Amino acid sequence: MRTGKSVRKVWYKHMWVYIAGGILLFLATYLIIQGIRCSAAVEAGRERLSTYGAKTATLSYGNMSYVDKGEGEAILSVHGIFGGFDQAYDTCKDFSSDYRIIAPSRFGYLGSDVLGDGTPAEQATAYVELLDELGIDKVYLLATSAGGSVAIRFALDYPERTNGLILYCSAMPYKEKPKSFPEYAGPPTFLCNDFAMFLISPLFEPIMGMESSTIYSMLPVSDRKKGIILDASVTNLDMAKNFDNYSIESLQVPTLVFHAKDDKLANYEDTINAINRFPNCTFIPFETGGHLMTGHSEEIKKAVSEFLLNN
Repeated sequence: MRTGKSVRKVWYKHMWVYIAGGILLFLATYLIIQGIRCSAAVEAGRERLSTYGAKTATLSYGNMSYVDKGEGEAILSVHGIFGGFDQAYDTCKDFSSDYRIIAPSRFGYLGSDVLGDGTPAEQATAYVELLDELGIDKVYLLATSAGGSVAIRFALDYPERTNGLILYCSAMPYKEKPKSFPEYAGPPTFLCNDFAMFLISPLFEPIMGMESSTIYSMLPVSDRKKGIILDASVTNLDMAKNFDNYSIESLQVPTLVFHAKDDKLANYEDTINAINRFPNCTFIPFETGGHLMTGHSEEIKKAVSEFLLNN
């Protein structure tokens, strides 16, 4: 015959089994629902990409996907991590009524192949080949985030093809040669897929300072994965690893730099430390706005328009 104590033990044991089972059932249900939502969002993302009218140039090393819209002097848009021709075009679309916007997918993103090791120098060379293909002699470079390394490299290597350099919360050169740097500067590879990024999107605000809805402009992540990993392992490290090859003081083109003080992805202090290295530079800081400089679209549009008109 069981004692009251042994009965309670059995009851507690069963209770914890039920609780654990309930938690597992909840998690399983949650993951299934999120999986369904993610699949729908990825499909919507693919449909969204189809509206850009992207073209493909077959270059010496492979394909490069790009959007080419508008007329007039050309702006070459150099997108950041998790980007592609969509992010590149959306960054510049406010200027499409007055300028020709060339918005390529960088190496590994949305239909673009990789030349060699995929370094910023090789990406700049590929851009020149694309511009030759399109019959464009000179461009304004407008770069965001990780794209800054590539745009700066382009302006240094091809000043004769560059009218001006515009950097939005961009990667910036170091003030002095760093003693050490990481081997990888980006999201872990296990997060570089549609479902993982969709699951963590509610954390975008506390981690990255941007709304969780930003995920919908990043999908499908699976079609950008190679580029994301390339940025994290090559592009984002190049200005540190090859510091001596970035002679910013020798830049021959005017530069316009925007940066928000509360940017959680590109350190504002790095910009402050580097800005004096640019010989002909206008710097416009914002107190708030984060990495996407939210709330400053009119100020940015006005400043960029003046820069484009005067240079």
